[in-house]
This record gives sequence, structure tokens and C-alpha cells, in this order.
Amino acid sequence: MKTTLTHLPQNKQDQLKSLTQIILDKVPAEMIILFGSHARGDWVEDYQEKYEYVSDFDILIVTKDKNSAKQVKKSRELDEELMANEEITRTSIIYHSIGFVNDKIERNYYFFVDILREGIMLFDSGKFSLSEPKDLNPAQRFEKSTEEFEHWFKSATHFLEGYEFFYSKGVQDPDYYRKAAFELHQATERYYAAILLVFTDYKPRIHDIETLGNQVVKQHAEFGTVFPMSNEEEKRLFVLLKKAYIDARYNRNYTIEKEELEYLGSRVSLLRNLTERICRERIGQLSGTSSS
Repeated sequence: MKTTLTHLPQNKQDQLKSLTQIILDKVPAEMIILFGSHARGDWVEDYQEKYEYVSDFDILIVTKDKNSAKQVKKSRELDEELMANEEITRTSIIYHSIGFVNDKIERNYYFFVDILREGIMLFDSGKFSLSEPKDLNPAQRFEKSTEEFEHWFKSATHFLEGYEFFYSKGVQDPDYYRKAAFELHQATERYYAAILLVFTDYKPRIHDIETLGNQVVKQHAEFGTVFPMSNEEEKRLFVLLKKAYIDARYNRNYTIEKEELEYLGSRVSLLRNLTERICRERIGQLSGTSSS
């Protein structure tokens, strides 16, 4: 694994040094690894009329055991520190125990193998070492990607159908719109799961569709058109959907109107179409690899 940041501009190197120290001050990290576009050197800062995309810092925090990983997950201090620090590029953090990471590497989960090959070690306590992957089997990769896609795409589409049912019931009773919003959130989450599993063989165990969406856009830029954020109204509507996972079920003050659902439903329908096309294209590429 690489250990140098010299391919990055000095300001980004300085940010990563500050970020590493913040993490070490807040959580029990054994390794801190930069992966993704900033590790590879192909990060993007793209501003368009309909959307904007700026590559995050992608960070893997490796802990000594599961309990320590849970401690990182619950560290609100770390989240608050990073959110408040405007001098550091937006950061996406995943956290796993050394046992979990090595198991995935040894079993050729290519998300973790790519981190091993392309990642940059920002901090290493020296107490643990990363494993090596076994021989990669392209046919197994193709088979697994196909199975994951079929499962998650079908599940997402069922929730989208559930949204349509409860949306239609809202004419008689507007309370059904809350249920429709939750179903729409779950459809979104599951389409994102399908995409991430096809492209990376990994999905975080979270329900935050903003964080998942940021990960998805890194796999294919076209997904950045699903929820445009070019004005305050588009941002407000997305937040309504994001909050639906909890608030639509448990917050009696959560409300969503017919017109708002219509807009969000159209965006998730676009997500469905993009997910099917782009994932099938990706699986087709894997099929060619496995048969060669």
C-alpha cells in the first residue's frame, strides 16, 4: 500500500494531515487509509447547471475489533468536528475491524482489494497487518454481481410499487402520503444498494440516502442527475425524502403534499431506469471478463 501524498496539491496534503490528526484525537484507529479518487489521482470538481459534484475524501478507519468499530460509528464528536471544519474537503468515512477487512480481502471482495492496491496509508499503529487476496475468479464476480443486482433491484421496485399504491390512496386520506414517502425512501435506498454492490461489492450499513447517493455518483456520474440541487426548492424536497425514513413513521409533525410526492416519485423513477441500464451494462462487462 502506498504511503505518499505527493501526487496531490499541497493544500489537499495539508487537509489530509489535519484530518488524520482529528480522527486520531477522537477515535481508536489502528489504521487510517485514504482510498477512492483522491488516492488514485482522478478526483473531480465539476460544477454544472443541473448539479454539482465535488469528490469527497474517502477514508477507511480500521480498528482492532468490532467493539472499537462500533465506538467509531457512535462518535458524534468526530462527525461534528468534520462538519464544522470548512477548511477540510467533505469527508466520507467507513469503519471496520481489522478482522472484517482482512476477511473481505482474503475472499476477494474487490472493494477492499482495490483499497489494498490503490489506497494510501495515512496512519498505521504498526500493531496489525493487512492480508493478501486469493486468486480472483472473474466468473464468481460476475455471478455475485448478478445475484446482488437481481435481489436489490427487485426489492427496490417493490417499494416503488408500494409508493404508487399509497400515493393513490392519499386522495381519500392524506395520511397515506406519509406512508408513500417512506416507501419512496426505501426504493431509493435499495436502488443505491444495487448500484454499489454491482460496482464495488460493498454497501455501507446505513439508511442515509444522501451519503449513499454520494457513493453512487462516484461509480457513474449520470447518477448525479437524479436529485438536482441547483436551488433551495430542490434541496428542500430532497430533505423531505431523506427524513422520511424516520419522520414519516414516527414524527406526527412530518407532512408531505401530493405535488411534492409527484416530483420525488418522478426522480426515483428516473433512478430506477438509470440503475437498470447502467448496472446491466456493468454486469455485461463482467460477463465478458468471466468468459475470456
